[in-house]
This record gives sequence, C-alpha cells and structure tokens, in this order.
Amino acid sequence: MQKTSPIGIFDSGYGGLTVFRSIADRLPDYQYIYLGDNARSPYGDHSFDTIYKYTLECVEWLFAKGCELVILACNTASAKALRTIQQKDLPAKYPGKRVLGVIRPTAEVINQFTSSKTVGVMGTRGTINSQSYLLEINKFFPEIRVYQQSCPMWVPLIENNEHLQSGADFFINEYCRQLMTQSDDIDCVLLACTHYPLLLPKLKKVFPDYINILTQGEIVAASLVDYLQRHPDIEKKLSRNQEKSFFTSGDPLAFDEHASIFFGEDLKSEKM
Repeated sequence: MQKTSPIGIFDSGYGGLTVFRSIADRLPDYQYIYLGDNARSPYGDHSFDTIYKYTLECVEWLFAKGCELVILACNTASAKALRTIQQKDLPAKYPGKRVLGVIRPTAEVINQFTSSKTVGVMGTRGTINSQSYLLEINKFFPEIRVYQQSCPMWVPLIENNEHLQSGADFFINEYCRQLMTQSDDIDCVLLACTHYPLLLPKLKKVFPDYINILTQGEIVAASLVDYLQRHPDIEKKLSRNQEKSFFTSGDPLAFDEHASIFFGEDLKSEKM
C-alpha cells in the first residue's frame, strides 16, 4: 500500500512559508501540506486560550488530511499552544502523531551565533510576553543573556506587502533602537517570527555590521532532518512524492498573490 502521509506545516499566515522553503530545499522528496490561517491572522495579540484553540483546530485539520507529523512554523503558536498540544491532546486523542515547533530547535543552537553571550530576540507581542525564548535559551545556555523586543507592527506591514515601503521605516528603526538600547553587548539578533526574514534588506542597513541577524528557516530544517534520522518510526510513515499542497482559511487568490513573495515561487492554494 502506498504511503499517503504528508508533512504538515502550519502558520497563522504567510510567515511559515519561509520555513517551508528551507525544509523543502533540505528534504525535497517528501510530500507536504501547508496551511495558513490567514482569516484569523495575526495571532500575536490574541490570548493564550484563543491561540491554543486556533492552533489545535488547524493541527487537527492537518491530521484529518493524513499528516502524521506537523510543524508549527509559527513562533506565537509554538510559544502558546505547542506544549499543551504535546502534553494533553496528543496522548489523549492522537498518540501516534507528532507536533513540533520552532522555538526549541533555535534555542538549542543559539550559542553558535554569539561571541558576547548576549542575544536580542525580536518577535510578536504574544511570543515575547510568553517568555518562551528566555526560558528555553536559559535551559540550554544559562550563561547567555537575553533581551527581548516586541514588534507588533511588523507582521501587519509584511502581510499587507508594505514592509519595503518607506512608510515602514519608522517602525523598523524604532523597534531596533528599543532593542539595542537595552544592552551594548548584543551581537546576535534572533528574528523570532517567521515573517521577519522579509525585512532583512532593511534590518541589515539598520543594525551595525557586527550584529549577526539570525533567521530560523535553515535551523528548523536542519533540526527536522536530525529528528527524522532519530525517529525512523515516524519517518517510515511519510510519503515521498515531492508534492506540495497549499491551503488557507482566507481568500485563496489573495493568499497566492502574497505567498509567492515568502515561498520564492508561484503557487496555487485551496480553501481549507
């Protein structure tokens, strides 16, 4: 019998496509289903309970599509929903399935990107308020000092394709300034939102040259490669037909228009 278990990749909107791109480049043979909850994006300012509810609904939708493994390519969902889903929902209802996030893989390797052991984290209000990066980095590297900055305007600017316009400069410059005034020792800035890589051209102009600006796509992709090697019981269930399917809770035409910017190629989505 042919295996029909895609890898599910979920994000509140478009940002997870930057992670998906890296995963697909590293693991091109597998089948993938991407789901963007664009109708309810952004997640950053929602409550813990709301984000958990929305994320679980989308994870269960991917499970119903045959996914044995789902990646939460969304920092806010990883921060506010992943632990509950892993500890409560999977054992009770889906004991054979797995859900992974983007925070732990990043925290596990953050020490490789800082010489001063001082890191800045930029993310949505939900991710920053959860303190998830602070806790996870401290768990692996207690010697690293972490300074955080929420950037509530960045996702709306990116999702409306206004991030490279001159009108976005104030919010980009201001959030970067607020982070850097917290410590002169910061030499690594983690973009803890999968939307933020689209800001790299402007961020590289704002931050000093010695700042290492860290995105998550390659990190998460490398972590997934390692995970599948360590969990052959999961890997053997996955289908390998190189198919990529895209779904959105919003308008597919609007999704297709914006998503190509994040994914790096034209795509066609369906309504979930």
